Order: sequence, then structure tokens, then C-alpha cells
Amino acid sequence: MAEISQTIQFNASPKEVYELLIDDDTFSQLTDAKAKIDSKVGGNFSVWDKYATGKFIELKPGKKIVQTWRASDWPRGEESTVTYEFSANSIGCQLTFTQTGVPEQFAKDIEQGWHDYYWGLMQEYLKE
Repeated sequence: MAEISQTIQFNASPKEVYELLIDDDTFSQLTDAKAKIDSKVGGNFSVWDKYATGKFIELKPGKKIVQTWRASDWPRGEESTVTYEFSANSIGCQLTFTQTGVPEQFAKDIEQGWHDYYWGLMQEYLKE
């Protein structure tokens, strides 16, 4: 299994970045794809028209999100853990991202996918 670690800067507050990741209406608008997010510990989510699904393990508003996460094309039973940690800095927010338990054969695509389908879109959205 592979681990992905990334650090991203956003010109927004940690609370704004956190909210963007847990609100299904906003996330759907951001991605132009269906998202269903039950933002409570134990709540399920599906984003990108059910491409990625999982469950919330920990939620600390404006500070941390931990969730199980799996892609629809992964082998049955394979599941990773995603951790988003938010901190304020001079730009606005630093997001420290870690994903553990990624099946090796998908690691490169998933690593690039976070940039292509999350961080870039989020940075553009938060500029508005």
C-alpha cells in the first residue's frame, strides 16, 4: 500500500476550506458533479458522481477531517484513510493532506488526481 502526502496553500480561512470539503451543495457546485455528504462522525459521503466514497471518522471544525476513502475502480474491500489538517498562515490556510492505504497500482493516478480534481478547483473557487 502507498501513502500520499501533500501540502497546499489556500487564500481563504481554515474554516472556509474545511466547509468546502464537507458541504455537499458547495462541493457539487465546485466539481460540477453530484456529491452527497453527511458531515457528521459516522456519516457517509460520495463525491464525483460516486467515484469516491467513504465515512467520516473525525471532524474538528476548521482544524481536521479524517475519513475512510475509496475509489470505485479499486478492488473490492480496498479502502484508504484520508486526513486533512488545516492551519492558518500568512496566506490564509495551509492544508496538510495525507492518504494512507492506497493500492500501489493506483497511487500515481490518485496522487495526481488530488491536484487535478481537488486542490486546483478549490483554489479557483476560493478566489471568487
